[in-house]
Amino acid sequence: MNTYSTPRLLGISDFTPTEFAAAIALSRQLRWSPSPQTLDGKTIVLIFEKPSLRTRVTFEVAVRRLGGWPVLLDECRLGERESIPDMARNLSLWVDGIVARVFSHQSLEELAQFSAVPVVNALSDHEHPCQALADIVTLSDLWDTFTDRLLVYVGDWNNVARSLSKACAFVGLQFRAVCPIGYGPQETEFVDWSSDIAKVAGADVIYTDVWTSMGQEQEYDERLAVFSPYQVNDELLAKTGKPTLFMHCLPAHRGLEVTDSVIDSGRSLVFQQAANRLPAEMAILTFLLERRNEATDQEGRAGVLRRTGHIDHHSLAQGKLWM
Repeated sequence: MNTYSTPRLLGISDFTPTEFAAAIALSRQLRWSPSPQTLDGKTIVLIFEKPSLRTRVTFEVAVRRLGGWPVLLDECRLGERESIPDMARNLSLWVDGIVARVFSHQSLEELAQFSAVPVVNALSDHEHPCQALADIVTLSDLWDTFTDRLLVYVGDWNNVARSLSKACAFVGLQFRAVCPIGYGPQETEFVDWSSDIAKVAGADVIYTDVWTSMGQEQEYDERLAVFSPYQVNDELLAKTGKPTLFMHCLPAHRGLEVTDSVIDSGRSLVFQQAANRLPAEMAILTFLLERRNEATDQEGRAGVLRRTGHIDHHSLAQGKLWM
């Protein structure tokens, strides 16, 4: 999945294109097949710095369906009560995986750096890979191929847009962003983007997200003025020149980034996206834990960790580590 000794998913780039295609296939399979007990006898800790509905519920259900035991740390701020490295080392003694929904991607990277168990990014300010996988699964249900298809993201360039652009590149789906000046991708991200609303022309899918994310509340009035022309409404969809689908990761601020007439219409995929969060997260946990098992088997369950200062939590629990 990546070159790190402990498998992790902090961003879409932690997949290879082949692995991402396999994750799509597994996600679709897990919706209808009996759930494999990949997590039988295993414990996954769920860390939430931010409030959550879809991520909170779907990850707990995913862990349970895979035979595991979820432990919730709700509204737990990383680095507040103790250092992130100490937190990662402690959790590695007790659990088999960490799922974290955080404000800072830097904190998430530090957590993964010092963790001896897989870490999943359930959302950070930089990426939202679980959502992107669910979104591509949703579209793969509708189209046999992504060739000659165009997805246009309209609004604030954020974590969701960033992960989605990378996921589209993996599957050959054309991606374009339409954002206000000053709120678009950085040049180093090499994304096709424009501030011109007319660039939605030809879109097979229009995707949007909230204009003001958590932590940006003080910018609300300013953002409202800047983004109002980018509202996804019937008039904007008419500019595509075709019967265009609509996507949103939710929660939606109805009347702001999208109108009721669009999100409640037959072209809206928002609840299919939400439904696919569950099998997508089951697939991610399955991939990571299977690769974790392969890595530990290859190392002969040595009682010393891969990184200085770590303790193999399984060896400790079995009384195999003498200190």
